Amino acid sequence: MAEVKLTQVNKRYGPVHAVHDVDLTVADEEFVVLVGPSGCGKSTTLRMVAGLEEISGGIIEIGGRVVNDLPPRDRDIAMVFQNYALYQHMTVYDNLAFGLRNRKVPEADIRKEIDRAAAILGIEPLMGRKPKQLSGGQQQRVALGRCIVRNPAVFLFDEPLSNLDAKLRAQMRIELKELRTRVATTSIYVTHDQVEAMTLGDRIVVMKDGLVQQIGTPLQLYRTPANRFVAGFLGSPAMNFVEVTVTEAKGGLALSGFGPDIRLPDAMSAALAGQKGQKLVMGMRPEHLVLGEESGDSVIRLDGSIVLTEQLGAQQLVEVRIGDHSVMAAGVDPDLHLRGGDAGRFSIAIDRVHLFAAGDNGPVLWSAGSGGSGGQAAPLRHVS
Repeated sequence: MAEVKLTQVNKRYGPVHAVHDVDLTVADEEFVVLVGPSGCGKSTTLRMVAGLEEISGGIIEIGGRVVNDLPPRDRDIAMVFQNYALYQHMTVYDNLAFGLRNRKVPEADIRKEIDRAAAILGIEPLMGRKPKQLSGGQQQRVALGRCIVRNPAVFLFDEPLSNLDAKLRAQMRIELKELRTRVATTSIYVTHDQVEAMTLGDRIVVMKDGLVQQIGTPLQLYRTPANRFVAGFLGSPAMNFVEVTVTEAKGGLALSGFGPDIRLPDAMSAALAGQKGQKLVMGMRPEHLVLGEESGDSVIRLDGSIVLTEQLGAQQLVEVRIGDHSVMAAGVDPDLHLRGGDAGRFSIAIDRVHLFAAGDNGPVLWSAGSGGSGGQAAPLRHVS
């Protein structure tokens, strides 16, 4: 097992700066997920750890050893690719044995390691088949088995579930989670799917435009996002954003522009000191926007109309028009018969909202979860 440490790691392709000054330490046996939209630099970062891409600057260490100039075979890593990368002319057994045979491991030891991996993954009946005779999920298990038999210090996963259908992806997420309890290995996992990131990772690294936006546990990032991008990227349905203006109110501050003026509690007024007259972005998780009128002095009450509903069985998702804004409410009773055009009152507790500086990547000024410990926010730099 091994710790993986990246210090000021960069990658340039000519004038394109693909990865900017990544600092990340993955502890021994920790499972860290790199997540972000296409082109954010997450796969490039993983491939630099693997030795499949040369770094343009910085230091990569695996188990305390600098591996910048080592080829992949000497880094003690095993990688699962998006396309499985199985040898189509070989049986499952031979696919699992291939790497060990290249390392001149005795055949008896190879058999022992393959039997162990096959038992862990439940693929014993597949040993005599070839990849074209396997389903997508079975091929993915074989690809995982090829890593397990090597007993590497580090597992690297490059979007391994992206070729599977939705049902099989959900099943494989559960199997990966269970696999971690049986094979505790330092792991770095790349995905663009925030559900995979939230369900699998001990910690999540959110990336955008080659920059690390925030690092933290799933709940830290969900409750205390460092900026508007992180807030909008994690969560399904996505966070609602509306533009508001900070105005003066008797004894403090208020927010205007979304329903009636919202008087802010003293703590929020203090946090926004100096923002008077500024336009901010207010974020609200759909599950915190409640259909009906909540009681209490710190509740925002909003009158709106139903635009449409999505019936999911366990709940309804409801799109609501409030003034000039369209927002989504989640967790609505599925037995309520709601139709487009119906009027409704919605409520949200003021301590559930997030406030960000204006702009798509505006930093957080107030977080609903600021009473707890937030994730590590990386300083944001201009992308040239």
